[in-house]
Amino acid sequence: MTATLKETFWNKMDKTHVVLLGANGGNPVPMSPLPREDDNAIWFITAADHDTFDAAKSGASADIYLSDSSGGIYGTIKGTLSASQDEDKLDELWSPMAAAWFENGREDDSVRLMKYTPSEAEIWSSDGNAKYLFETIKANVTDSTPDTGEYGTIHF
Repeated sequence: MTATLKETFWNKMDKTHVVLLGANGGNPVPMSPLPREDDNAIWFITAADHDTFDAAKSGASADIYLSDSSGGIYGTIKGTLSASQDEDKLDELWSPMAAAWFENGREDDSVRLMKYTPSEAEIWSSDGNAKYLFETIKANVTDSTPDTGEYGTIHF
């Protein structure tokens, strides 16, 4: 069975370690996404004094920019960023990666949780650099267009 583009999106997001998150027209900043298809959300753990958390408190519109060659996903996601008080979700998402950013780990007073709810994504999904290179060479030899993966718009 062939996966839909939305299924491909969630599968590849699970392997994505860094995205650029921009909110309220501010400069995009690197953040570690914690995607959860069951929540239809991408979560972020951040600090209380971070600019993106200020934007999340007001329910800001936000964009995520994807450029992950190892995961084979590129594109832009549009959605809404909100602050979350869900302590159970924070416990579920907490990891050694998050702990490294906070002096007192999970107990640090500055730990905050943000929920990103996507509304639309325009993505390119590829099988990686080797396939891209092969398809490009093949296209040059055969005068065809390279098959570099899937492209489309997803509505959540």
